[in-house]
Amino acid sequence: MIRKKHLALAIGLILMANTSYAETSLTSLEARLAAMEKRLQMAEKRTAAAEQRASAAEQNVATLKQQAQESQQTVSVLSQQAQQNRQETQQVLARTAAMESKSSVAQGFEFHGYARSGLIMNDAASATQSGPYLTPAGETGGAVGRLGNENNTYVELNLEHKQKLESGATTRFKVMLADGQESYNDWTGDTSSLNVRQAFVELGSLPTFNGAFKNSTLWAGKRFDRDNFDIHWLDSDVLFLAGTGGGIYDVQWNDSLKSNFSLYGRNFGDIETINNSIQSYIVSSNNFMGPFQFMLSGLRARDNDQRVNQALRSDHAGDSGMHGMLALHNDSFYGLRDGLTKTALLYGHGLGAEVKSIGSDGNLTQDASTWRLASYGVTPLNARWSFAPALLAQQSQDRYIKGDDYRWITLNARLIQEITPNFALAYEGSYQYMDLAPQGYKDRQAVSGGYYKLTFAPTFKVADIGDFFTRPEIRFFASWMDWDKSLDNYASDDAFGSSGFSAGGEWNFGVQMETWF
Repeated sequence: MIRKKHLALAIGLILMANTSYAETSLTSLEARLAAMEKRLQMAEKRTAAAEQRASAAEQNVATLKQQAQESQQTVSVLSQQAQQNRQETQQVLARTAAMESKSSVAQGFEFHGYARSGLIMNDAASATQSGPYLTPAGETGGAVGRLGNENNTYVELNLEHKQKLESGATTRFKVMLADGQESYNDWTGDTSSLNVRQAFVELGSLPTFNGAFKNSTLWAGKRFDRDNFDIHWLDSDVLFLAGTGGGIYDVQWNDSLKSNFSLYGRNFGDIETINNSIQSYIVSSNNFMGPFQFMLSGLRARDNDQRVNQALRSDHAGDSGMHGMLALHNDSFYGLRDGLTKTALLYGHGLGAEVKSIGSDGNLTQDASTWRLASYGVTPLNARWSFAPALLAQQSQDRYIKGDDYRWITLNARLIQEITPNFALAYEGSYQYMDLAPQGYKDRQAVSGGYYKLTFAPTFKVADIGDFFTRPEIRFFASWMDWDKSLDNYASDDAFGSSGFSAGGEWNFGVQMETWF
Protein backbone atom coordinates (compact mmCIF):
# COMPACT_ATOMS: atom_id res chain seq x y z
CA MET A 1 0.00 0.00 0.00
CA ILE A 2 1.39 3.33 -1.01
CA ARG A 3 2.13 5.71 1.70
CA LYS A 4 0.36 9.10 1.85
CA LYS A 5 3.66 10.96 2.03
CA HIS A 6 4.81 9.38 -1.11
CA LEU A 7 1.45 10.01 -2.84
CA ALA A 8 1.53 13.66 -1.99
CA LEU A 9 5.03 13.96 -3.32
CA ALA A 10 3.99 12.37 -6.61
CA ILE A 11 1.00 14.63 -6.96
CA GLY A 12 3.17 17.62 -6.28
CA LEU A 13 5.66 16.60 -8.97
CA ILE A 14 2.90 16.11 -11.49
CA LEU A 15 1.43 19.50 -10.86
CA MET A 16 4.78 21.13 -11.18
CA ALA A 17 5.35 19.37 -14.48
CA ASN A 18 2.02 20.48 -15.97
CA THR A 19 2.64 24.07 -14.97
CA SER A 20 6.00 24.07 -16.77
CA TYR A 21 4.41 22.55 -19.91
CA ALA A 22 1.67 25.17 -19.95
CA GLU A 23 4.13 27.98 -19.69
CA THR A 24 6.12 26.47 -22.56
CA SER A 25 3.01 26.04 -24.76
CA LEU A 26 1.95 29.63 -24.20
CA THR A 27 5.31 30.95 -25.20
CA SER A 28 5.29 28.82 -28.41
CA LEU A 29 1.81 29.98 -29.29
CA GLU A 30 2.79 33.58 -28.87
CA ALA A 31 5.76 32.98 -31.19
CA ARG A 32 3.57 31.37 -33.82
CA LEU A 33 1.10 34.24 -33.63
CA ALA A 34 3.90 36.69 -34.07
CA ALA A 35 5.14 34.79 -37.14
CA MET A 36 1.66 34.70 -38.57
CA GLU A 37 1.28 38.41 -38.02
CA LYS A 38 4.57 38.94 -39.79
CA ARG A 39 3.45 36.78 -42.68
CA LEU A 40 0.18 38.71 -42.86
CA GLN A 41 2.08 41.92 -43.00
CA MET A 42 4.24 40.52 -45.81
CA ALA A 43 1.11 39.31 -47.62
CA GLU A 44 -0.41 42.72 -47.26
CA LYS A 45 2.75 44.21 -48.70
CA ARG A 46 2.61 41.72 -51.56
CA THR A 47 -1.05 42.48 -52.07
CA ALA A 48 -0.28 46.17 -52.13
CA ALA A 49 2.51 45.54 -54.60
CA ALA A 50 0.18 43.38 -56.71
CA GLU A 51 -2.44 46.09 -56.60
CA GLN A 52 0.22 48.57 -57.73
CA ARG A 53 1.24 46.23 -60.54
CA ALA A 54 -2.39 45.70 -61.50
CA SER A 55 -2.91 49.42 -61.50
CA ALA A 56 0.20 49.84 -63.60
CA ALA A 57 -1.04 47.07 -65.90
CA GLU A 58 -4.36 48.80 -66.24
CA GLN A 59 -2.53 51.98 -67.08
CA ASN A 60 -0.39 50.03 -69.58
CA VAL A 61 -3.51 48.48 -71.13
CA ALA A 62 -5.04 51.91 -71.43
CA THR A 63 -1.83 53.19 -72.95
CA LEU A 64 -1.72 50.22 -75.33
CA LYS A 65 -5.34 50.81 -76.32
CA GLN A 66 -4.51 54.41 -77.00
CA GLN A 67 -1.40 53.37 -78.93
CA ALA A 68 -3.47 50.77 -80.82
CA GLN A 69 -5.97 53.43 -81.79
CA GLU A 70 -3.13 55.68 -82.81
CA SER A 71 -1.56 52.73 -84.71
CA GLN A 72 -4.84 52.07 -86.47
CA GLN A 73 -4.95 55.70 -87.46
CA THR A 74 -1.31 55.45 -88.57
CA VAL A 75 -2.04 52.24 -90.52
CA SER A 76 -4.96 53.94 -92.16
CA VAL A 77 -2.77 56.88 -93.09
CA LEU A 78 -0.02 54.54 -94.29
CA SER A 79 -2.54 52.52 -96.27
CA GLN A 80 -3.73 55.67 -97.95
CA GLN A 81 -0.14 56.67 -98.60
CA ALA A 82 0.62 53.15 -99.92
CA GLN A 83 -2.37 53.30 -102.24
CA GLN A 84 -1.24 56.71 -103.42
CA ASN A 85 2.28 55.33 -103.85
CA ARG A 86 0.92 52.38 -105.84
CA GLN A 87 -0.96 54.74 -108.09
CA GLU A 88 2.14 56.86 -108.53
CA THR A 89 4.19 53.68 -109.13
CA GLN A 90 1.72 52.49 -111.74
CA GLN A 91 1.94 55.86 -113.43
CA VAL A 92 5.74 55.66 -113.34
CA LEU A 93 5.62 52.09 -114.71
CA ALA A 94 3.29 53.21 -117.46
CA ARG A 95 5.64 56.04 -118.37
CA THR A 96 8.59 53.65 -118.13
CA ALA A 97 6.80 51.10 -120.30
CA ALA A 98 6.11 53.81 -122.84
CA MET A 99 9.77 54.82 -122.75
CA GLU A 100 10.85 51.17 -122.99
CA SER A 101 8.42 50.72 -125.84
CA LYS A 102 10.07 53.59 -127.65
CA SER A 103 13.44 52.10 -126.75
CA SER A 104 12.39 48.66 -127.99
CA VAL A 105 11.28 50.24 -131.25
CA ALA A 106 14.74 51.71 -131.60
CA GLN A 107 16.30 48.37 -130.70
CA GLY A 108 14.06 46.68 -133.27
CA PHE A 109 15.85 48.36 -136.15
CA GLU A 110 18.50 46.40 -138.02
CA PHE A 111 20.87 47.49 -140.74
CA HIS A 112 22.36 45.01 -143.18
CA GLY A 113 24.27 45.45 -146.36
CA TYR A 114 26.31 44.04 -149.22
CA ALA A 115 28.89 45.87 -151.29
CA ARG A 116 31.69 45.25 -153.72
CA SER A 117 33.84 47.84 -155.42
CA GLY A 118 37.11 47.81 -157.30
CA LEU A 119 39.02 48.67 -160.41
CA ILE A 120 40.48 46.52 -163.15
CA MET A 121 42.91 47.19 -166.02
CA ASN A 122 44.73 45.20 -168.64
CA ASP A 123 48.49 44.78 -169.00
CA ALA A 124 48.65 48.04 -170.98
CA ALA A 125 47.08 49.94 -168.06
CA SER A 126 43.92 50.65 -170.05
CA ALA A 127 40.26 49.71 -169.91
CA THR A 128 39.32 46.08 -170.36
CA GLN A 129 36.29 43.79 -170.40
CA SER A 130 35.24 41.80 -167.37
CA GLY A 131 32.33 40.23 -165.53
CA PRO A 132 31.01 36.76 -164.69
CA TYR A 133 28.73 36.89 -167.77
CA LEU A 134 31.16 38.26 -170.37
CA THR A 135 31.19 35.09 -172.54
CA PRO A 136 28.60 34.43 -175.28
CA ALA A 137 27.00 31.83 -173.00
CA GLY A 138 26.48 34.58 -170.44
CA GLU A 139 23.39 35.77 -172.34
CA THR A 140 21.58 32.61 -171.26
CA GLY A 141 23.03 32.50 -167.74
CA GLY A 142 26.40 30.89 -168.36
CA ALA A 143 28.51 32.44 -165.59
CA VAL A 144 32.26 32.00 -165.10
CA GLY A 145 34.38 32.64 -162.01
CA ARG A 146 34.11 36.18 -160.65
CA LEU A 147 37.39 36.40 -158.71
CA GLY A 148 39.60 38.97 -160.45
CA ASN A 149 36.89 39.46 -163.05
CA GLU A 150 34.77 42.39 -161.82
CA ASN A 151 35.16 46.13 -162.28
CA ASN A 152 31.89 47.52 -160.98
CA THR A 153 30.59 49.02 -157.77
CA TYR A 154 27.43 47.40 -156.50
CA VAL A 155 25.74 48.23 -153.18
CA GLU A 156 22.72 46.88 -151.32
CA LEU A 157 21.48 48.67 -148.20
CA ASN A 158 18.86 46.88 -146.12
CA LEU A 159 16.92 48.54 -143.31
CA GLU A 160 14.62 46.36 -141.21
CA HIS A 161 12.30 46.92 -138.27
CA LYS A 162 11.20 43.93 -136.21
CA GLN A 163 8.74 43.64 -133.31
CA LYS A 164 7.47 40.88 -131.05
CA LEU A 165 4.15 41.65 -129.39
CA GLU A 166 2.81 40.41 -126.04
CA SER A 167 0.53 38.02 -127.94
CA GLY A 168 3.60 36.35 -129.44
CA ALA A 169 2.93 37.74 -132.92
CA THR A 170 5.87 39.21 -134.82
CA THR A 171 6.17 41.92 -137.45
CA ARG A 172 8.94 42.72 -139.89
CA PHE A 173 9.37 45.56 -142.37
CA LYS A 174 12.25 45.59 -144.82
CA VAL A 175 13.35 48.01 -147.49
CA MET A 176 16.36 47.51 -149.77
CA LEU A 177 18.08 50.18 -151.81
CA ALA A 178 20.51 49.03 -154.49
CA ASP A 179 22.78 50.70 -157.01
CA GLY A 180 25.20 49.39 -159.63
CA GLN A 181 27.85 51.50 -161.29
CA GLU A 182 30.79 50.91 -163.62
CA SER A 183 32.18 54.45 -163.45
CA TYR A 184 35.24 54.99 -161.25
CA ASN A 185 34.17 58.56 -160.42
CA ASP A 186 33.02 59.57 -156.95
CA TRP A 187 29.90 61.32 -158.31
CA THR A 188 27.84 59.12 -160.60
CA GLY A 189 24.38 60.66 -160.27
CA ASP A 190 23.97 61.00 -164.02
CA THR A 191 24.49 57.28 -164.60
CA SER A 192 23.13 55.90 -161.34
CA SER A 193 20.69 53.01 -161.32
CA LEU A 194 19.61 53.54 -157.71
CA ASN A 195 16.50 51.50 -157.10
CA VAL A 196 14.18 50.23 -154.36
CA ARG A 197 14.57 46.49 -154.93
CA GLN A 198 12.56 45.38 -151.91
CA ALA A 199 9.84 46.86 -149.72
CA PHE A 200 7.62 44.39 -147.87
CA VAL A 201 5.94 43.56 -144.56
CA GLU A 202 5.72 40.22 -142.75
CA LEU A 203 3.26 39.17 -140.01
CA GLY A 204 4.33 36.03 -138.17
CA SER A 205 3.09 33.63 -135.46
CA LEU A 206 -0.41 35.11 -135.40
CA PRO A 207 -2.16 33.84 -132.21
CA THR A 208 -5.38 33.01 -134.08
CA PHE A 209 -3.53 30.69 -136.48
CA ASN A 210 -3.54 27.04 -135.49
CA GLY A 211 -2.45 23.68 -136.81
CA ALA A 212 -0.14 23.80 -139.81
CA PHE A 213 -0.39 27.61 -139.88
CA LYS A 214 0.53 28.17 -136.21
CA ASN A 215 4.06 29.48 -136.83
CA SER A 216 3.54 30.64 -140.40
CA THR A 217 4.41 34.08 -141.78
CA LEU A 218 2.20 36.19 -144.02
CA TRP A 219 3.85 38.72 -146.32
CA ALA A 220 2.99 41.26 -148.99
CA GLY A 221 4.99 43.76 -151.01
CA LYS A 222 8.00 43.79 -153.28
CA ARG A 223 10.68 41.27 -152.40
CA PHE A 224 13.13 38.48 -153.25
CA ASP A 225 11.59 35.10 -152.59
CA ARG A 226 12.94 33.45 -149.44
CA ASP A 227 14.80 30.17 -148.91
CA ASN A 228 16.55 29.93 -152.28
CA PHE A 229 20.31 29.87 -152.86
CA ASP A 230 23.17 30.85 -155.16
CA ILE A 231 26.76 29.97 -156.11
CA HIS A 232 28.48 33.05 -154.80
CA TRP A 233 31.85 32.73 -156.55
CA LEU A 234 30.05 32.49 -159.89
CA ASP A 235 27.71 35.37 -159.00
CA SER A 236 24.89 33.08 -160.10
CA ASP A 237 21.67 32.32 -158.33
CA VAL A 238 20.64 28.71 -158.61
CA LEU A 239 17.11 30.05 -158.55
CA PHE A 240 15.97 33.66 -158.21
CA LEU A 241 12.33 34.65 -157.89
CA ALA A 242 11.39 38.27 -157.25
CA GLY A 243 8.58 40.71 -157.91
CA THR A 244 5.59 42.25 -156.19
CA GLY A 245 2.91 40.14 -154.57
CA GLY A 246 2.10 38.22 -151.40
CA GLY A 247 2.17 34.83 -149.82
CA ILE A 248 2.63 32.69 -146.74
CA TYR A 249 5.82 31.04 -145.50
CA ASP A 250 6.52 28.21 -143.06
CA VAL A 251 3.32 26.20 -143.32
CA GLN A 252 4.36 23.22 -141.18
CA TRP A 253 2.45 20.12 -142.25
CA ASN A 254 4.37 17.83 -139.90
CA ASP A 255 7.77 17.63 -138.21
CA SER A 256 9.61 17.09 -141.49
CA LEU A 257 7.52 18.85 -144.17
CA LYS A 258 6.93 22.57 -144.57
CA SER A 259 5.82 24.74 -147.50
CA ASN A 260 5.93 28.30 -148.78
CA PHE A 261 3.23 29.61 -151.12
CA SER A 262 3.67 32.82 -153.10
CA LEU A 263 2.07 34.90 -155.85
CA TYR A 264 4.33 37.33 -157.74
CA GLY A 265 3.66 39.83 -160.48
CA ARG A 266 6.22 41.07 -162.99
CA ASN A 267 6.18 43.23 -166.14
CA PHE A 268 7.42 42.15 -169.57
CA GLY A 269 7.07 45.60 -171.13
CA ASP A 270 5.00 47.06 -173.93
CA ILE A 271 3.96 45.45 -177.18
CA GLU A 272 3.44 48.26 -179.66
CA THR A 273 1.17 46.27 -181.97
CA ILE A 274 -1.50 45.90 -179.30
CA ASN A 275 -0.62 48.98 -177.21
CA ASN A 276 -0.53 46.96 -174.03
CA SER A 277 1.98 46.55 -171.20
CA ILE A 278 2.22 42.84 -170.51
CA GLN A 279 2.09 41.68 -166.95
CA SER A 280 3.04 38.17 -165.91
CA TYR A 281 1.96 36.30 -162.81
CA ILE A 282 3.82 33.52 -161.05
CA VAL A 283 2.26 31.12 -158.55
CA SER A 284 4.87 29.19 -156.61
CA SER A 285 4.98 26.36 -154.09
CA ASN A 286 8.35 25.84 -152.37
CA ASN A 287 8.51 22.70 -150.24
CA PHE A 288 11.12 21.33 -147.84
CA MET A 289 11.46 17.83 -146.45
CA GLY A 290 14.65 17.11 -144.54
CA PRO A 291 17.58 17.95 -146.86
CA PHE A 292 15.36 18.02 -149.96
CA GLN A 293 13.71 21.03 -151.59
CA PHE A 294 11.05 20.80 -154.27
CA MET A 295 9.70 23.90 -155.95
CA LEU A 296 6.94 24.09 -158.54
CA SER A 297 5.78 27.27 -160.27
CA GLY A 298 3.23 28.19 -162.90
CA LEU A 299 3.38 31.33 -165.09
CA ARG A 300 0.75 33.26 -167.04
CA ALA A 301 1.12 36.43 -169.14
CA ARG A 302 -2.01 37.23 -171.07
CA ASP A 303 -1.45 38.61 -174.62
CA ASN A 304 2.29 38.01 -174.43
CA ASP A 305 1.91 35.61 -177.37
CA GLN A 306 1.44 38.73 -179.52
CA ARG A 307 5.14 39.48 -179.02
CA VAL A 308 7.24 38.57 -182.08
CA ASN A 309 10.89 37.45 -181.94
CA GLN A 310 12.67 38.52 -185.13
CA ALA A 311 15.31 36.18 -186.59
CA LEU A 312 15.96 34.18 -189.77
CA ARG A 313 12.39 33.10 -189.16
CA SER A 314 10.09 34.82 -186.72
CA ASP A 315 8.33 33.18 -183.81
CA HIS A 316 5.84 34.36 -181.27
CA ALA A 317 6.61 34.45 -177.58
CA GLY A 318 4.60 32.31 -175.20
CA ASP A 319 1.90 33.35 -172.77
CA SER A 320 2.25 30.61 -170.12
CA GLY A 321 4.75 28.19 -168.68
CA MET A 322 5.86 26.03 -165.80
CA HIS A 323 9.00 25.62 -163.75
CA GLY A 324 10.28 22.99 -161.35
CA MET A 325 13.35 22.46 -159.16
CA LEU A 326 14.57 19.56 -157.06
CA ALA A 327 17.45 20.41 -154.72
CA LEU A 328 19.54 18.59 -152.13
CA HIS A 329 21.19 20.45 -149.24
CA ASN A 330 23.94 18.38 -147.60
CA ASP A 331 25.86 19.19 -144.44
CA SER A 332 28.90 17.32 -145.75
CA PHE A 333 31.12 17.59 -148.83
CA TYR A 334 29.29 15.21 -151.18
CA GLY A 335 29.18 12.69 -148.34
CA LEU A 336 32.98 12.35 -148.42
CA ARG A 337 34.27 14.73 -145.75
CA ASP A 338 33.43 17.73 -143.59
CA GLY A 339 31.90 20.71 -145.36
CA LEU A 340 28.68 21.38 -147.23
CA THR A 341 27.20 20.86 -150.68
CA LYS A 342 24.12 22.07 -152.53
CA THR A 343 22.88 20.51 -155.75
CA ALA A 344 19.84 21.33 -157.87
CA LEU A 345 18.20 20.06 -161.04
CA LEU A 346 15.88 22.57 -162.74
CA TYR A 347 13.47 22.31 -165.65
CA GLY A 348 11.34 24.95 -167.30
CA HIS A 349 8.89 25.04 -170.19
CA GLY A 350 7.34 27.97 -172.04
CA LEU A 351 7.72 31.17 -170.03
CA GLY A 352 9.31 29.03 -167.32
CA ALA A 353 12.25 28.13 -169.56
CA GLU A 354 14.32 30.91 -167.95
CA VAL A 355 15.09 28.56 -165.10
CA LYS A 356 17.44 30.75 -163.05
CA SER A 357 15.38 33.98 -162.90
CA ILE A 358 11.78 32.78 -163.04
CA GLY A 359 9.47 35.04 -165.04
CA SER A 360 12.17 37.52 -166.09
CA ASP A 361 12.24 36.79 -169.85
CA GLY A 362 9.15 37.65 -171.90
CA ASN A 363 10.65 36.54 -175.22
CA LEU A 364 10.60 32.82 -174.50
CA THR A 365 8.47 30.81 -176.93
CA GLN A 366 5.60 28.61 -175.87
CA ASP A 367 7.68 25.54 -176.83
CA ALA A 368 10.87 26.62 -175.11
CA SER A 369 12.38 24.04 -172.76
CA THR A 370 15.44 24.26 -170.53
CA TRP A 371 17.33 21.88 -168.26
CA ARG A 372 19.92 23.10 -165.77
CA LEU A 373 22.20 21.34 -163.29
CA ALA A 374 23.91 23.32 -160.53
CA SER A 375 26.16 22.07 -157.77
CA TYR A 376 28.81 23.44 -155.46
CA GLY A 377 30.62 22.42 -152.30
CA VAL A 378 32.96 23.77 -149.64
CA THR A 379 35.46 21.77 -147.58
CA PRO A 380 38.63 22.35 -145.53
CA LEU A 381 41.46 20.24 -146.94
CA ASN A 382 43.63 20.75 -143.87
CA ALA A 383 44.39 23.46 -141.31
CA ARG A 384 45.59 25.91 -144.00
CA TRP A 385 43.85 24.97 -147.27
CA SER A 386 40.16 25.20 -148.22
CA PHE A 387 38.53 24.09 -151.46
CA ALA A 388 35.29 25.11 -153.21
CA PRO A 389 34.37 23.54 -156.58
CA ALA A 390 31.29 24.41 -158.63
CA LEU A 391 29.47 23.01 -161.66
CA LEU A 392 26.86 24.80 -163.76
CA ALA A 393 25.43 23.31 -166.97
CA GLN A 394 22.43 24.13 -169.16
CA GLN A 395 20.67 23.09 -172.35
CA SER A 396 17.88 25.27 -173.78
CA GLN A 397 16.01 24.51 -177.01
CA ASP A 398 13.38 26.41 -179.01
CA ARG A 399 14.19 29.23 -176.62
CA TYR A 400 13.48 32.24 -178.86
CA ILE A 401 13.18 30.68 -182.29
CA LYS A 402 11.97 27.23 -183.27
CA GLY A 403 15.06 25.05 -183.68
CA ASP A 404 17.55 27.19 -181.73
CA ASP A 405 19.82 25.43 -179.26
CA TYR A 406 21.98 26.87 -176.44
CA ARG A 407 24.30 24.49 -174.58
CA TRP A 408 27.08 25.29 -172.15
CA ILE A 409 28.88 23.96 -169.10
CA THR A 410 31.02 25.80 -166.53
CA LEU A 411 33.56 24.18 -164.21
CA ASN A 412 35.01 26.38 -161.50
CA ALA A 413 37.24 25.83 -158.47
CA ARG A 414 38.57 28.18 -155.83
CA LEU A 415 41.35 27.40 -153.35
CA ILE A 416 42.28 29.44 -150.31
CA GLN A 417 45.70 29.08 -148.69
CA GLU A 418 46.02 30.62 -145.23
CA ILE A 419 49.34 32.37 -144.69
CA THR A 420 48.54 34.25 -141.46
CA PRO A 421 45.25 34.76 -139.57
CA ASN A 422 44.74 37.94 -141.63
CA PHE A 423 46.34 37.11 -144.97
CA ALA A 424 45.64 34.38 -147.52
CA LEU A 425 46.36 33.53 -151.11
CA ALA A 426 43.31 32.75 -153.26
CA TYR A 427 43.51 30.79 -156.51
CA GLU A 428 40.64 30.33 -158.96
CA GLY A 429 40.32 28.44 -162.21
CA SER A 430 37.36 28.55 -164.58
CA TYR A 431 36.58 26.63 -167.74
CA GLN A 432 33.47 27.00 -169.86
CA TYR A 433 32.52 25.16 -173.03
CA MET A 434 29.62 26.42 -175.16
CA ASP A 435 27.80 25.32 -178.27
CA LEU A 436 25.33 28.01 -179.34
CA ALA A 437 22.96 27.92 -182.32
CA PRO A 438 20.69 31.02 -182.01
CA GLN A 439 19.20 30.76 -185.53
CA GLY A 440 19.93 34.43 -186.19
CA TYR A 441 18.09 35.77 -183.16
CA LYS A 442 19.36 39.31 -182.50
CA ASP A 443 21.88 38.71 -185.31
CA ARG A 444 23.75 36.18 -183.17
CA GLN A 445 25.92 33.65 -185.00
CA ALA A 446 26.34 29.96 -184.30
CA VAL A 447 29.61 29.34 -182.43
CA SER A 448 31.24 26.70 -180.26
CA GLY A 449 34.40 26.68 -178.22
CA GLY A 450 35.96 27.05 -174.81
CA TYR A 451 36.90 29.83 -172.40
CA TYR A 452 39.63 29.62 -169.72
CA LYS A 453 40.50 31.84 -166.76
CA LEU A 454 43.12 31.65 -164.00
CA THR A 455 43.28 34.12 -161.10
CA PHE A 456 45.80 34.69 -158.31
CA ALA A 457 44.56 36.97 -155.50
CA PRO A 458 46.47 37.91 -152.31
CA THR A 459 43.67 38.61 -149.81
CA PHE A 460 43.41 40.43 -146.49
CA LYS A 461 40.59 39.84 -144.00
CA VAL A 462 39.92 39.96 -140.27
CA ALA A 463 37.45 37.11 -139.85
CA ASP A 464 38.10 33.38 -140.25
CA ILE A 465 40.63 33.47 -143.06
CA GLY A 466 39.70 30.05 -144.46
CA ASP A 467 35.93 30.57 -144.41
CA PHE A 468 34.47 31.23 -147.88
CA PHE A 469 31.48 33.04 -146.37
CA THR A 470 33.06 35.62 -144.04
CA ARG A 471 33.69 39.22 -145.06
CA PRO A 472 35.00 41.92 -145.41
CA GLU A 473 37.90 41.16 -147.75
CA ILE A 474 40.38 43.30 -149.68
CA ARG A 475 41.93 41.53 -152.67
CA PHE A 476 44.71 42.34 -155.08
CA PHE A 477 44.54 40.17 -158.17
CA ALA A 478 46.06 39.14 -161.46
CA SER A 479 43.90 37.22 -163.96
CA TRP A 480 44.74 35.58 -167.26
CA MET A 481 41.98 34.52 -169.66
CA ASP A 482 41.74 33.18 -173.18
CA TRP A 483 39.10 31.60 -175.44
CA ASP A 484 38.69 29.95 -178.79
CA LYS A 485 38.82 32.46 -181.64
CA SER A 486 35.50 31.34 -183.08
CA LEU A 487 33.73 32.86 -180.06
CA ASP A 488 34.78 36.36 -181.25
CA ASN A 489 32.21 36.00 -184.05
CA TYR A 490 29.14 35.41 -181.88
CA ALA A 491 27.90 39.02 -181.84
CA SER A 492 29.05 42.49 -182.77
CA ASP A 493 27.87 44.04 -179.50
CA ASP A 494 29.27 41.64 -176.90
CA ALA A 495 32.66 41.58 -175.13
CA PHE A 496 34.43 38.94 -177.19
CA GLY A 497 35.92 40.34 -180.40
CA SER A 498 35.42 43.94 -179.30
CA SER A 499 38.19 46.47 -179.72
CA GLY A 500 41.27 45.41 -177.79
CA PHE A 501 39.60 42.26 -176.44
CA SER A 502 39.94 39.25 -178.67
CA ALA A 503 41.17 35.67 -178.46
CA GLY A 504 44.86 35.16 -177.88
CA GLY A 505 45.17 35.79 -174.15
CA GLU A 506 44.31 38.74 -171.91
CA TRP A 507 45.87 39.84 -168.61
CA ASN A 508 43.84 41.83 -166.10
CA PHE A 509 45.05 43.39 -162.84
CA GLY A 510 43.22 45.17 -160.09
CA VAL A 511 42.03 45.53 -156.52
CA GLN A 512 38.61 44.92 -155.00
CA MET A 513 36.80 44.99 -151.68
CA GLU A 514 33.78 42.91 -150.80
CA THR A 515 31.70 42.92 -147.64
CA TRP A 516 28.38 41.82 -146.24
CA PHE A 517 26.85 41.94 -142.79
